[in-house]
Formats: sequence, structure tokens, C-alpha cells
Amino acid sequence: MKRRNFLRNSSLAIAGATGIHTMPAANSRHDFRKPVLTIAHITDVHIRPDENVPERFKKCLEAVKQHKVDFFLNGGDSIHDASYNNVKRARVTEQWAVWDECMQLLKGYDVYSCIGNHDPWWSAPSKEDEMYGIPYVVKRLGIPNNYYSFTRKNWHFIVLDGNYKGITLGEDQTQWLKEELEKIPAGHYALLMSHYPILTVTGTWEGGQHKDHKELKQLFYKYKDKVKVCLSGHQHLLDRAWYNGVHYFCNGAMSGFWWGKGNEKSAQPYYYQETPPGYAIIKLYENGEVENEYVTAYIEV
Repeated sequence: MKRRNFLRNSSLAIAGATGIHTMPAANSRHDFRKPVLTIAHITDVHIRPDENVPERFKKCLEAVKQHKVDFFLNGGDSIHDASYNNVKRARVTEQWAVWDECMQLLKGYDVYSCIGNHDPWWSAPSKEDEMYGIPYVVKRLGIPNNYYSFTRKNWHFIVLDGNYKGITLGEDQTQWLKEELEKIPAGHYALLMSHYPILTVTGTWEGGQHKDHKELKQLFYKYKDKVKVCLSGHQHLLDRAWYNGVHYFCNGAMSGFWWGKGNEKSAQPYYYQETPPGYAIIKLYENGEVENEYVTAYIEV
């Protein structure tokens, strides 16, 4: 089949997919209309060695790089699957090997990842096996912990792990999150990334929303002057919500219909339901404003 290039400009982005807000006029000290950070958000790559997926994903990454982003946020489900009971060690190993190969294209970029539900291998012979569970995923993704934070400019990035007790943060991580938000100074803002949505429109017909979303909603309201953005994936569906000053962007899936052509519910080939494969380009501003543009990817074989 003839390959098509990524759609690379906002006029070709999905109608209604952007979270673009009017910027205040420039003043004598700052031009708030100029973003301080431009970020690529990729999620649900589901990489595997079959069906020419690695080469297709590499083409996707080359297109993303054309946006001149500062760094990448990876929303989890990096590999196709290690979570099912029938997955063997060799299959897990080959998926991570392909992920490593593809990530060579991002040398020179920082890539901050969170852990998806399909990334950990729970069928290892024992819990003492080095490949068992979340610690091995932390190692393979090259991240400091299963949840962590970092700061760029006046934005604080908080990466969460929802793989606890039925899609929650658990007590320790929740306490850590409270402490992280408390430390953010005035005039600085927070972007949170999770694999599962904390608040999502599509949760009414797709499972996967955080079960502790009510508690998180209350926490975000307490720090409403700080928390501005929550990014997620998991659903393979594109939606946005706004509540109490927080923008919730569920940014589809790089793999679309898991790199396949779709089924009878797909609006078009490679779509998952009505959502095409794609990624988001996020612009963050010094005054806490945000733009989220979803860019469609064509991933034919």
C-alpha cells in the first residue's frame, strides 16, 4: 500500500482536537504568546517486531521530530503486551529490544515515560525473577522510579503510576503527590501525566479511568492555582475535558488500532472507533496557558 506522510500542520489536525486558548497581549517584560516549552506526547505505541511495526513507528518518530520539540513524554504501553498470562519471556524480551532500537532515533532528546498496564510481565516464574513486574519496566524505560517528577522552566512535570489496587495511585504515591504539589512555588504550574485517564469523556463507554478520580479532583482543586494539565492515553480514543481550571487531554494512541487495519467499529482504516492514530504537540506558556494539538498519523503497512 502507498504510504502517506503525517499530517504536520494545525489546519490538518482533527477538528476540535486542539486545546488552544487566547493568549494575553504582550507586556513590557514578557511575551506570553510565545511558549516556553514545546513537547511531544506519544502514548500507546504497543511496539512489536511483527507486521513491519518498527519501521512504521520509526517513520512516525521522524515526523514528530519535525515539530522541533524540547522533549518527549511517553504515556505508557510502550510495548505491545507483556501482561497476559500466556506471554513468554522470549516475547517480552524481543518487544523491549525493538523498543530500544526505535528509541535510538531520539538520541539527543530526553524521553520521560510512565508505565502502562501492558508493560509489566506478571507471568514470570516467580516474583524474584528480574523481569517480573514494574521494577523491570522502570529499568527498561530508563526512568528513576515508577512515579517521579522533574522541572523545566516554570513548569513542574509529575509522572504517575496508576497500576495499584484497581487503577489507583495507592497511599504512598498519593502522599508523595500531595507533597510534590505543596512544594511548587507561586507562579509555577504543574502538568501531570498518567497512563490511565483521571477524567475522560470516553470513560462512559470505555473502561480504564482512575478509580481514585474523586480524591484526585479534590486534591487538584486545593492546588487549583498550580495544577493546569493532566495528560493520559490508554483509551486509544481522543477526548478533552475541562474541570475546575484543569485541562484533561486523553491523546489517542500512536498505534491506533494496535497498528492493525481496524474492525467494523472503525470509522476509517487503522482507526480505533472514531479516533485515528496520532500524537500530540503541546505548547506550555509562562502564564500557565496550554495548547494541545492532536496530529493524525497514517500508519499503513
